[in-house]
Amino acid sequence: MQAHPLRLAPGQDLRAAIEAAVAEAGQGGAAFVLQGIGSLGVAWLRYAGQPQPTELRGDLEILTLAGSVAPDGAHLHMSVSDAAGRVFGGHVAPGCIVRTTAELLLALLPAHEFSREPDPNSGYKELVVRTRLS
Repeated sequence: MQAHPLRLAPGQDLRAAIEAAVAEAGQGGAAFVLQGIGSLGVAWLRYAGQPQPTELRGDLEILTLAGSVAPDGAHLHMSVSDAAGRVFGGHVAPGCIVRTTAELLLALLPAHEFSREPDPNSGYKELVVRTRLS
C-alpha cells in the first residue's frame, strides 16, 4: 500500500478529481479513499434506497469521505453538514464541487486490480478484487 495525500482546490469536482488522481498515479486503478475533509458549495448525494441523487447547496462541511476507486469508477460515501449543523450522508454522485478545499488520503494498492462487475445477488455492478500478476 502506498499512501497518497491529495488536496483539491476550489471549483474541482470531488469525484472526478479522485478518479483522475488514482488514474494518474498509474497503479492499475486500485485504491481506497481512507478519509476526506473539507468543504463543498454543491453536493450530490444518493440516499439509501433512492434511485436519484439529491442536490444540496450552500456552505457544506465534509465530515467523512471514504470508498473504493477502480478504473471503471468510484464507489464513495460521504457525510456533510450544512450551516445549521444538520448532517446528510449517502453515495457520492458526480457534481460535488469543492468550495474552499478538500484534503484526502488515498491508499494506492499496486498489488491489486479492481473492477466492477454484475453481481447476481445484489443486481448491481460490485467490486471485484484480483491480485495483480507481476
